[in-house]
Amino acid sequence: MNIKPSFLNAICIACASIVPLLVTGSFLPDLLLSVLSLWFLYFALNKNLYFVFRNTYFYFFIGFWLVCILSSLLSDAVLFSLKTSFFYIRIAIFALLISYLIDHNKRILDYFYYAFIVTFSVLIIDGYFQFFTGFNILGYPKYIARVSSFFKDKLILGSYLVRLFPLLLAIFLVRKNKNFLEVCGMFVLFILIDILIFLAGERAAFLFFNLFTLFVICFVSKYKLARIFILVCTYFIITFITFNNKEIYDRYVTSIAQNLNIDKSESPKLNFFSIAHDSFARTSLNMFLDKPILGHGPKLFRVKCSDPNYAEGAYPCNTHPHNFYIQLLAETGVLGTSFLIGLLFYFVYLMIKYIYVYFIHKKQYLSDYQICLLGGLLITIWPITTNGNIFNNHLMLLYGLQMGFFRKQI
Repeated sequence: MNIKPSFLNAICIACASIVPLLVTGSFLPDLLLSVLSLWFLYFALNKNLYFVFRNTYFYFFIGFWLVCILSSLLSDAVLFSLKTSFFYIRIAIFALLISYLIDHNKRILDYFYYAFIVTFSVLIIDGYFQFFTGFNILGYPKYIARVSSFFKDKLILGSYLVRLFPLLLAIFLVRKNKNFLEVCGMFVLFILIDILIFLAGERAAFLFFNLFTLFVICFVSKYKLARIFILVCTYFIITFITFNNKEIYDRYVTSIAQNLNIDKSESPKLNFFSIAHDSFARTSLNMFLDKPILGHGPKLFRVKCSDPNYAEGAYPCNTHPHNFYIQLLAETGVLGTSFLIGLLFYFVYLMIKYIYVYFIHKKQYLSDYQICLLGGLLITIWPITTNGNIFNNHLMLLYGLQMGFFRKQI
């Protein structure tokens, strides 16, 4: 394709460098992603590589993107909403770039693998140091008694690890000539990451990771006994920590009871994860009922949630309602939400089909590589849990990476 191997290697390294850059915040990785996406768009059009755009995932994303733009144009804050929805397309182009690079330079797998290993190792060392000393190696204290490492007051350490570890494991499984030490090192990393996510206090991330672990134990063909050992060992350590650390016990055990809003004059009421999340959900529902087709516009929950016509509950306002589906209902209506629901149904269909073929015909419909990525994508868009902001640059970068790798069987 008239592109020098050295330049192609440089592009691969630039893509992989997004992994550690995500730890620094959203600006640098988003800037790099934007530059890479613009370059690839220019490169593909200039070289007449129109085939890279001819795939179902890209068409699907284009449909969602157009709905988001239309919702922004019809919103009460057009420019504020449009600057989010219009540039959203860069995520899909970045995913196409990753897919293209996998086809044309398999070294990208090595670059990402080592980027993950180095970044995760640093976060693990720093995270455990912060847990035991109260400060990380740069002097950042634990934030509200939770491990956050280099993310400081942004409590997304667990979210970062749980969304990227499935990709690391997928790449590990397709690596050739793995020696005994490398395999053992991955098992140790598995355990340390699970416990660190638990120490980070992100209950949704911890739930995600354990669902992924069970998914891997059940359906990945390699290292089955080792994975069961990992699960048993991890839970033994976590149980010991829970009953010997009051802060962790209160967060994971005591807080569950607090989700029951008990009043002697009323029957117990089960909130949506917490009193605050329940308020977000009810406020979002009111917004949806007002504009059910296209919603109020991407990123406008933070603007509309204080409106007395929508606000409900003790804590109705935040930057987003902490659930993808509820957020899309409020901000993009039925049309926008239908795309995410369709994607969920598709991934569930793949899982059910795989289970059927695996247990009935004793064959693997998907490779271990694809199973890891499918598990990672499923837990990412699972509806019955709390999530971040679906229009957040940081999260969308993670999803773009997963989708870029998912459509390929290595």
